[in-house]
Amino acid sequence: MRQLSPSSKIVFLSLYNSPDVVQGALSTGALGYVHKTDARSELLPAVDAVLRGRQFVSSSLKDYEFTNTAGEKAPHRHEVQFYSDDAVFLDTFARFIAVALKAGDAAIAVVAESHRDGLVLRLKTLGVDVDAATQQGTYIQLDAADKLSTFMVNDMPDAARFFEGFSNSIQSASKAARARHPRVAICGEGVALLWAEGKREAAIRIEQLCNDLAKTHKVDILCAYPFSLHVQEDEDAFRSICGEHSAVYSQ
Repeated sequence: MRQLSPSSKIVFLSLYNSPDVVQGALSTGALGYVHKTDARSELLPAVDAVLRGRQFVSSSLKDYEFTNTAGEKAPHRHEVQFYSDDAVFLDTFARFIAVALKAGDAAIAVVAESHRDGLVLRLKTLGVDVDAATQQGTYIQLDAADKLSTFMVNDMPDAARFFEGFSNSIQSASKAARARHPRVAICGEGVALLWAEGKREAAIRIEQLCNDLAKTHKVDILCAYPFSLHVQEDEDAFRSICGEHSAVYSQ
C-alpha cells in the first residue's frame, strides 16, 4: 500500500489485540490501530488523530508502548481559516478543539470576548465536557485582547514574551493531557484583532512566531480571519499570511 500511495494515512481495524500484532501493523507505516471491541467509540477519534499526523492506539492497549518504526512523523500543522460569519468560526474552532480533547490531547483557545460563550456552547453540542476539561487543565480559554497585551511592545510582538507566555500555557496543558505523547491544539484570533486595528505587520509577525513555536513544541495551530477584514484585497499581505500556513481554508 505504501508503494502505491506513499502519502496515505493508515488505520488498522482488527480483531487481534496481541502487542506483537499491533507493533507489526504500526511498523508498516500505519499511525492508527483500533481493536474491534473499541471501534464504536474510538474509530472516529482514531481517524481524526491520524489525519492530524499523530499515532492512535486503542485504549484497551494503553498498557503497552508502541513505536512507529517506519519513521512517520507528525507534520508541521499551522492552518488558517478565512470565515464568512460567526457560525463558521465557531464550528471550525469547536471541531478543532473537540478532536484534540477526545484524542486525549489538550487545547488552548485564544478568542475575543464576543466569541467565548458561543464557543463553549458549540463545544458542548459536540459532546465536550467543558467544565471538566477546564478543571482538569486540558482546556484553557484565554481572552485574545488580554493575551496580546502580555507580549505586544510598541505595536509589535516581543518574541521573548510571546514564547514565554505560550510555553508556560503549553506545558501546563500538556501535563494535564491523558495521551501518552500529548499534543496541544492552539486556536486563536488575536491576529484578526491586530489586523482590524491596522497592525498588519504585527499580525504577520505573530504568524511567523507561531511557526517557530511549532518547531519547539508539540502543537497544532489554527488561526482565523473574518472576510469582513478584506484581507484578500491586500495581495502582498494576503500572500504573506497564506505563506506562513501549512493549509488555507475559506468558507
